[in-house]
Order: sequence, then C-alpha cells, then structure tokens
Amino acid sequence: MVVGTRRVIAGVNGSVRSLAALRAGAAEARATGAELLPVLAWKPVGGEIAYARSPCPTLLRVWEQDARDRLRAALDQAFGGKPDGLVVHPTIVRSPPGPALVWIADQPDDLLVVGCGGWGPLGYMVHGAVSRYCLAHARCPVLAVPAPEMIRELRTRHHWRPEDFAAPRT
Repeated sequence: MVVGTRRVIAGVNGSVRSLAALRAGAAEARATGAELLPVLAWKPVGGEIAYARSPCPTLLRVWEQDARDRLRAALDQAFGGKPDGLVVHPTIVRSPPGPALVWIADQPDDLLVVGCGGWGPLGYMVHGAVSRYCLAHARCPVLAVPAPEMIRELRTRHHWRPEDFAAPRT
C-alpha cells in the first residue's frame, strides 16, 4: 500500500488483466481513501494518421461512444457498476494507452495501476507493452498487477497447435 496517495489511476481496456488491475486499484483507493480514476485510452480505427487523411466526425462520435461503453462494461464486470464507498471518476482519453496513463498520473503521490504479463512475444508486438511503458516513464509509483491465475493455468496446461485455430470442416 502506498501511504498518502491522492488518486489511483487504473488502466482499463476490458481485458481480464485490466479488470484485475481495476479491482486492485479499487482496493488501493479504498485502503488509502483516494479517488479512483479508471482510464480507457482509445484511438480511431486505423490510427490517427489514417483518420487525419480521411476525417469523419460521425465515425469519431461512434468510436468515442464505444470507448464509453467499454469502460462502463468494465466497471460492470469488475464491480456490478461503480464501486460503493469510493469516489470514482471514469475517464476516456483519445491517445495511445501508455502515454495517456503516464500523462494523467502526473503527481508524485498518485498511484498508477496496470495489468501486466501474460503476453507472448506475438502479443507484445500486437498489443504493445503498456505496463513496461508506464514503469519506464511514470513520475509516480506504478503497481503492475500480474495476470489472473486462470490465464496462467490455461497457458501452462494447453500447448497451442495450428490445428486449434483451423476452421471446422463442413
């Protein structure tokens, strides 16, 4: 537990790892009397460069609403809504997740909570390493919450083969 934490910023994307981070962030906020800021960072489909080449305000509103819905769904999955007994400020931001979280957690007495681990080399290439970025760039303490036990168990018990991903023959 970090003593004197004013805000607990939890990175959320809807994955099982981020839900574990959200729950850990809520526990830290409750223990320290801090505010909880669940943050979902989003960017336009295709990225900012693609959007700049063909801007569409209607699509932008749809993507922003999708981000709001995903954050609300994450709170519902983690707590059944906003957690009781906490001051919660759900936040969406249009930005890559690592820089957004570091930018929001800008006070030395903030606590940044992120899910970590569990990606293989391909996963890091596809999803990036938000937790690594935050650990390297944050100006406040960072709590990196490991993958839930369920994910670790599945990974050790099942050795994926190409046949596992083949479409069934009809």
